[in-house]
Amino acid sequence: MACKMLSKTSTTLTLGGNQGSLSSRTTLHSFYSPSKKTTFGRSQLQIVNLSSNDIKNGMSIEIDGAPYKVVEFLHVKPGKGSAFVRTKVKNYLTGNSVDKTFRAGEPIQAADMEKSVMQFTYMDGDDYVFMDMNTYDETRLKEDDWAKYLVEGTEVDILTWNSKVVGVQPPSNMVIEVVDCDPGVKGNTVQGGTKPAQLASGASVMVPLFINIGDNIEVDTRTDSYLRRIT
Repeated sequence: MACKMLSKTSTTLTLGGNQGSLSSRTTLHSFYSPSKKTTFGRSQLQIVNLSSNDIKNGMSIEIDGAPYKVVEFLHVKPGKGSAFVRTKVKNYLTGNSVDKTFRAGEPIQAADMEKSVMQFTYMDGDDYVFMDMNTYDETRLKEDDWAKYLVEGTEVDILTWNSKVVGVQPPSNMVIEVVDCDPGVKGNTVQGGTKPAQLASGASVMVPLFINIGDNIEVDTRTDSYLRRIT
């Protein structure tokens, strides 16, 4: 049975003062089968097992009872011996990164993450302040690797595991202005070389030689990679 990406959403009513407001939270799993049961404001989907063959950058998995984010992965098929998947994973709770190797096809467990859509509103000292635009509740977090893609007004997913906020997930693709790079050279094409560029959010990515300061480019925040120039 083919597997698809799962997003299970439930809507709850939050009371504030004399008015009620609706806020949406989404529980993340990695895959589900087509069969599902739907009730008011909630989709209940049948979860299927994951294996190391399903590992992707940005995936949240559980290892030894703790939630980890996949930072890098590589499928290896040696000339002799069994295939395996080499990964670098980051512990959401401690911030520590470790190397982890899985056998090809080895069962893995998706971390039972819940996500809430919030907007990055401002900095308060060293705290990044996020607001639920429906309830106006605030969440404050210290800087982590996700911060390099945030500008005021960016909507992100706040990740919660076991009722604890553990991370921030920016949009997978973002359009951001280039604020610093070497000048573009006339005649350079998309097939040419690359150079580093600083983005308005603080991230640094490698871009084609024809990119100039002031250009808006689309980047993949999961891989820190340039996708295209936006005209």
